[in-house]
Amino acid sequence: MLGEFLKAHRARVSPEDAGLPSHTQRKVKGLRREEVAVLAGVSADYYARLEQGRETNPSAQVLDALSRALRLDTDARAHLHRLAGVVAEEGHETDVVSPELRRLISGLHDMPAFVMNSLLDILATNALADALYEPFTPADNAARMTFLDPAAKSFYPRWQWVAQSTVAHLRRTADPKSQRLEHMVAELNQHPVFRELWAQHEVRGKTQDAKDFVHPAVGPLTLNYHSFDVREAPGQFLVIYQAEPGPNADALKLLATSRATSGTASTGTTPLWLAARS
Repeated sequence: MLGEFLKAHRARVSPEDAGLPSHTQRKVKGLRREEVAVLAGVSADYYARLEQGRETNPSAQVLDALSRALRLDTDARAHLHRLAGVVAEEGHETDVVSPELRRLISGLHDMPAFVMNSLLDILATNALADALYEPFTPADNAARMTFLDPAAKSFYPRWQWVAQSTVAHLRRTADPKSQRLEHMVAELNQHPVFRELWAQHEVRGKTQDAKDFVHPAVGPLTLNYHSFDVREAPGQFLVIYQAEPGPNADALKLLATSRATSGTASTGTTPLWLAARS
């Protein structure tokens, strides 16, 4: 995986970006191996062995130099270190959500909130999160929901953006040597868009951008979201959605009612958001 990551990111850096002359026709996209080696201050043979998987124990100093040469951002640099097994483990991951955290999210009655692990499994939810993700069967893993559940394309109006951010976030959080990740990737590879995105080796954490939904019970919905690491449980993070005052907040209130969560879309009745306008 280390070699694939280096190769993918080498292809993204142009000679101009790296401050190198580019006067001749190039057979490869991005930088040549020899150019990366020069920029990182290592031998061309050593760098070639890294990409080919024949060298698997680079030092932290070499990884930092490669990060600079390949112009990696903070997330990608951290992922490179993890691929090489250089960053020390912060603790064993756990999927057990503490009772205190469960009580915390249960008390957020007007904001969907849920806890996930590094593989994007949904470990705990509050009632409003359950209502928000009601179209998915089951709502158990964000990656599977995005790529394998038929509801995703209509639920996410910006599905391509969600797909890209989901894969990049999975790259960032999951242990690249995890057998569970290997099995998940094999499962998700049945979707051609996932295969394409996974091969790009994009690494990115959750942003604070607004997220768009189309819920069958309440219609279009735009929510801001924040993500927090759970310090006492390595690998877990808490996600909270929040609506701006106005139509989106009103839609969340509607979703919180028993009528909104009773499966109106599947019964053939008029969705609440249309009924409220008639």
